[in-house]
Amino acid sequence: MTRHALVITGGPVPRNIGVLPAADMVIAADEGFDNARSLGIHVDLLVGDMDSASLGAADQAPAVERHPVDKDETDLELALAAALNAGMGSVTVVGTIGGRVDHALGNLLVVAADRWADLRIHLRIDSTRAWVVRDRVEVRGAVDDLVSLLAVGGQATGVTTTGLAWPLSDGVLEPGLGLGLSNRMAGPMATVEVDSGVVVVLMPAATGL
Repeated sequence: MTRHALVITGGPVPRNIGVLPAADMVIAADEGFDNARSLGIHVDLLVGDMDSASLGAADQAPAVERHPVDKDETDLELALAAALNAGMGSVTVVGTIGGRVDHALGNLLVVAADRWADLRIHLRIDSTRAWVVRDRVEVRGAVDDLVSLLAVGGQATGVTTTGLAWPLSDGVLEPGLGLGLSNRMAGPMATVEVDSGVVVVLMPAATGL
């Protein structure tokens, strides 16, 4: 059975994230330790350079993986690497669109990087749910819930959907073009399949969950 981790990121405390899935391990990315405590989530591992976590966070965490401030990886990248090293096969990244825009956009690009191809990544970005799709994903919601498909990092080909108001069949999505934006659920479940490339599927403020 695939082992699952929660990764809690820093920035403002995420809002309206709903019920999170059960996890075998909870990893906090720096200030994510304080956010986890605010959300009532027990952290197993704190990872980062500790430049934004509260004073004493490293002493309170059960395990700490400390990195230098002068580093080439973000705290989220370090947390995802820790999940891989711990044998996790899937991850739910919990974050927010609030706070610094560069961090929010950077995190979305990080999770779609080829480095994490061995992780199935699901995100809770405040009330938005999102999935990084390299092969196939099932999305559950309610009729008329918004669903957007974004190609990240390059062209995505062989994109086929079911259960959406405007389906795609062996379609091509290009970064920066609006073809996949603002679709809608036609029923309680939709599927998205990708032959090559990476598509991030986002369901803003889903009502059927």
